[in-house]
Amino acid sequence: GPTEGLGKIIQRFPQKDWEDTPFPQGIELFCQPGGWQLSKERKQPTFFVVVLTDIDSERHYCSCLTFYEAEINLQVRDSHVSVFKGTKEIEGEEESGLIQPAEVFAPKSLVLVSRLDYPEIFRACLGLIYTVYVDSLNVSLETLIANLCSCLVPASGGSQ
Repeated sequence: GPTEGLGKIIQRFPQKDWEDTPFPQGIELFCQPGGWQLSKERKQPTFFVVVLTDIDSERHYCSCLTFYEAEINLQVRDSHVSVFKGTKEIEGEEESGLIQPAEVFAPKSLVLVSRLDYPEIFRACLGLIYTVYVDSLNVSLETLIANLCSCLVPASGGSQ
């Protein structure tokens, strides 16, 4: 339906702000420019970059990979389906009164925030994180992200 949910941050790495790149407040608003809405079908992942400018005129490049996954937090009551997303409840009519979890898909976004403008590198990093997450590979996300954060990035215009 036309009802919109609210996005919320589930995890962030690192858990504390870095001095040169603080965590942008309200980033969840930029992850879904069209609003956080459930879908009856799984949509293809999308990638885009948002450039945020802070109070000191510093740019922060927020690379965002959004995908849809089956929503399993469903409760069936009388012929209504209630889906709970954060603090908002979204209701919809169902003819049979039963719904399969894979019939509703919720957006989830992976965001990489940097002061560097390397969209293709960040797209590849987010694609790697997405693959590990979706395929449930035997690698912890914390370890993967720590390894990505410790990579040295060459100066712009320098050799690869």
